[in-house]
Amino acid sequence: MATDGVRAALAVILLAALPSGCAALKDRTAPCKRPAGLSSYAADPRRECGPMHPINDPSLAFAAIGVIDGE
Repeated sequence: MATDGVRAALAVILLAALPSGCAALKDRTAPCKRPAGLSSYAADPRRECGPMHPINDPSLAFAAIGVIDGE
């Protein structure tokens, strides 16, 4: 009877260890830790956006959301 419990425990441990693989944690996660610039081989097709500037008048934006100066 006791050997059945030991066998069941070993089976659970074996099934839990199988998905972890044989490599070390550092080796399994290495692709996720590399900077994007080192992982890509093609040039970035996106253009630069340029400097940002405000679009709305701040007083009109505050009035639209119901904020009044001084409160």
